[in-house]
Amino acid sequence: MSSEIGASHTLDGFPAAAVEFVNAMQRNRERIAEDAGLSASELRAMFRVAAVVSITPKELAAHLDTTTAAITFISRRLVEAGLLHRVAHPNDRRSLYLELTPLAHQMMFEVHRDFVALLEAVTSELGSVGVDRFSSSLRSVARSMAIHATRSENATSHNALRARTVRPASHL
Repeated sequence: MSSEIGASHTLDGFPAAAVEFVNAMQRNRERIAEDAGLSASELRAMFRVAAVVSITPKELAAHLDTTTAAITFISRRLVEAGLLHRVAHPNDRRSLYLELTPLAHQMMFEVHRDFVALLEAVTSELGSVGVDRFSSSLRSVARSMAIHATRSENATSHNALRARTVRPASHL
């Protein structure tokens, strides 16, 4: 039996902290979706519509990296729940825009208010200067990651991956 079979794959240092942060954010988003009676995909769609105000199903599908058929299903469910409404496209009678309803605007206001309160509570020990520094660093890392994290740039051969070792700390 190979010694690698059953081995734990973990990270440490900043990568472990980043994974832990992302996992905590994901758990929070899952809780928000569950509290609202929505699926994770429905909540992601709601956040996108809330951010851009008005969006076509095709644009929403591209942003969420899903099919237009999936967006049709999601938007139908959100329309039936009274959270989205369809608005006729002014230049294309075959297309439409998705927008939040007043109920959804209230929901998004409450979600954002609660999220800000949560972050204020969990960063209270940092103080305002520490929070500003952390915010700046987090933005910088996120923007840099968006630029550098393409598949072609990060393609690594299986042999190179096999040669690397990782110290135990945090699971992905």
